[in-house]
Amino acid sequence: MSDTETKSFLRPGKVILLVLLAALVYLTAVIVWVPAGWLWQQASARVNLPKQVQVQQVSGQVWEGTAGLVITGYPVRLDWRLGWPSVTGLSLPLAVSVASSQSLIEGDVTIGWPARAEVQARGRLAVAEFEDLIRRSGGALIEGDVTIDRLDVVWADNRVSQAEGVGRWAGGQVTWPMGNQTGQAQFPPMQANLDTTQGGVALTVAEQGGDGPAADASILWNGMMELRVYKRMVDLADQPWSDSASPGDVVFRVRQPLLPGAR
Repeated sequence: MSDTETKSFLRPGKVILLVLLAALVYLTAVIVWVPAGWLWQQASARVNLPKQVQVQQVSGQVWEGTAGLVITGYPVRLDWRLGWPSVTGLSLPLAVSVASSQSLIEGDVTIGWPARAEVQARGRLAVAEFEDLIRRSGGALIEGDVTIDRLDVVWADNRVSQAEGVGRWAGGQVTWPMGNQTGQAQFPPMQANLDTTQGGVALTVAEQGGDGPAADASILWNGMMELRVYKRMVDLADQPWSDSASPGDVVFRVRQPLLPGAR
C-alpha cells in the first residue's frame, strides 16, 4: 500500500487566484464606496482641462455621481453611472447625461483600452439659451430647439476618428447681422447631417426633403475649417441674388484655421 502524497493547500495557482480575487474585491469597494468628490480632489491637479471648462462640485460615488461644471460661462450638470466592465473587450461602459437650464444631451460612453472612447448620444438644444454666445460670434439666431436624433463619435489615435449624426430643426424665424442692421426670414424645417470624410468630418445643412445642401462645413484633422454657402441658402433667406446663378452654386466660401498653427 503506497503512501498518498500530501499536497500543499496554498499552491502557486491558488495564491495568484486569491491575490486577483482580493484585488477585485478592493477595486469593487473603491468604485462603490469611495466618494467621487474626494477622488476628484486627489486627481484634479493632474488633469489638464480646457480653460473654458471649470469643475465646481463633484458628488456621489465613483459608480454613480454628479458633477457641476461651467463651460464657456454656462452652468452644466453632468450625471454618470458606470456599467459592468468587459474583460474580453477591455472596455468600460458609462451612461451619461449633460443638462443645462434648458438643454439636455444623454447617451452612452464606452471607454476602451488602449486610449479609445465611443460616444452614442441624442438630445435637445434650446438655441435661445445660447443667444449671447451666438450674437458675440456674429452667427445667425434661430428660434425653437434643435433635436439631435443621433450622434456617434469615436476617439482613437489621439483624435476623432469617426463622427456621424443627424439633427433636425422644425423651422421658424432666423435673424442674422447685416452691418448695422439685422436681417430676418422665415425658414422651412431644416436638417443637418454629420459624416466622416477622408480628411476629417463634414456637416451638411439642407431643407428637409430638399434637392441639395444649403450650406456645408468641413473640419479637417489638421485643424482647418472650410465653410461653403450655396445659392439655396440665399433663396431660403429670401435675399436678392443674380438670376443667372443656380441653386447649387457656391456663393460664399471661407477657409480658416480653427486651431493655432493649422494650415
